Amino acid sequence: MTVFSFKKLARSFSHAIRGFKCVFREQNFKIQIVFSITVFILILLFDLKIWEIVVLIMMVTLVLVLEIINSIFERIMDILQPRVHPYAKTVKDMMASAVLAASLGAFFVGLLIFWPHFKSITQCF
Repeated sequence: MTVFSFKKLARSFSHAIRGFKCVFREQNFKIQIVFSITVFILILLFDLKIWEIVVLIMMVTLVLVLEIINSIFERIMDILQPRVHPYAKTVKDMMASAVLAASLGAFFVGLLIFWPHFKSITQCF
């Protein structure tokens, strides 16, 4: 039976934070963070139902995780390079399209959730 080790847990968190610092250097991840912060500010500004908040948090998380995975694949493909295998560029493009699809989905979910709130604000003017 394994004994829980705070030292191992701290080391794991240290590795995760180091990885987060690496991915934060990526321009696209910074852009996704800006959009995520915008969503969280809108969550605080509007009176949303709990399920709407949960959906928005899940969408933000999905996009950020996919962006991290995309960065991982890009690094791996950069090691292999097209000269090693012609599919390297294709894999990078496909991963980028996965992030784009998730981002577009998140945008439309956000639009559906926030639209009534924006609409009510504009009707006040």
